[in-house]
Amino acid sequence: MAKLASATISRRTVEALPVGEREAVFWDTELSGFGVRVYPSGSKVYLVQTRAGGKSRRLTVGRHGLISAEQARRKAAQLIADIKAGNEPAAANGAARPDTGPTVAEVAERFMREHAAVRCKPATIRHCRHTLDRHLLPALGDARLGEIGRERVAALQYSLHETPFMANKVVDMLSRLFNMAEQWGCAPEGGNPCRFVRKYKEPLRERFLSDGEFRRLGRVLGEVEAEGRVHPSAVAAFRLLMLTGCRKSEILTLRWEDVDIDAGELRLRDAKTGARSVAISPSARQVLSGLPRLPGNPWVITGTRPGQRFANLNGAWLAVRARAGLNDVRIHDLRHSFASRALALGESLPMIGKLLGHRKVQTTARYAHLARDSVKAAAGRVAESLRADLDGETNGSRVPQ
Repeated sequence: MAKLASATISRRTVEALPVGEREAVFWDTELSGFGVRVYPSGSKVYLVQTRAGGKSRRLTVGRHGLISAEQARRKAAQLIADIKAGNEPAAANGAARPDTGPTVAEVAERFMREHAAVRCKPATIRHCRHTLDRHLLPALGDARLGEIGRERVAALQYSLHETPFMANKVVDMLSRLFNMAEQWGCAPEGGNPCRFVRKYKEPLRERFLSDGEFRRLGRVLGEVEAEGRVHPSAVAAFRLLMLTGCRKSEILTLRWEDVDIDAGELRLRDAKTGARSVAISPSARQVLSGLPRLPGNPWVITGTRPGQRFANLNGAWLAVRARAGLNDVRIHDLRHSFASRALALGESLPMIGKLLGHRKVQTTARYAHLARDSVKAAAGRVAESLRADLDGETNGSRVPQ
């Protein structure tokens, strides 16, 4: 929390307040308990906080832009006076009361229509829809935003505690709905209750293939392809995933016009983090060169229907990994294993971030523990070499003094 250094809350001072990565509250220097909350989205909301009967109360006064700073100051003074007098204050500036605000379902549908459909990729839209329909709406769809406090959010999170990843994902989805409702001016008093709920610790989901497992997987891919047990396009997709470190969606949606075999490059126009280029090795070029280019079909990984791509690798992967004895390995672990091998060969974390197409350094940082292991192994090899010299040993025998 911050206090305005030498100025009272006014239009000029509010518009000059910085927008950070986290929400912040700035308090007026004259009217105690009168403040303005600044959200990471850039929206600014006037509020009051005071005590009465031994309890602290915080209420929303109104949104900056819909209400002026002077209007907010007058309303804040009245609200503070009402609370201290023991009177229940009315909702200010039309802010949603607990019994009148929109329902979670109403906000969710507006979110999907006005935000997700416009700003998100199809896969993200599907994930949001699944989270809403499977978990959030059945539990809280009929509840109005003003009825939801931190205790209900915590109860929802606990109901999914056996799957920590999904529990956190559902709370994140609900938090996004509250934030969007805040931007739309229909959020309830008291702000977003999700920010008070601590996320569950999620178990690491990485699995890295060893050298022997890679050899076994390569042998099995050759066998199932020769026997016709797995579609050749699926086998090629698995090989490309291992040899490029690409995401599954990037390989499945790869078009021939995006492939430049002579230049050794894939040009991904719509990757998860935006357009990027992927350098391909001679081995990956060999896989690509062996794939047929079917007339009227623009896809590299072609499906069984004319003009269509291979849509789902899960069935093929279950068959391959079972035969290879890798039942705990997911398709995405091939990407993790690419990063692991790069680290073992001495590549830096920034370089691995570029190879994998990470936009944020924090994403690549998940492999930092592997980098530490590589450093420890290198230190061990150096130390053992020095120990032999210090002990005067050559090829296992002591050098004469």
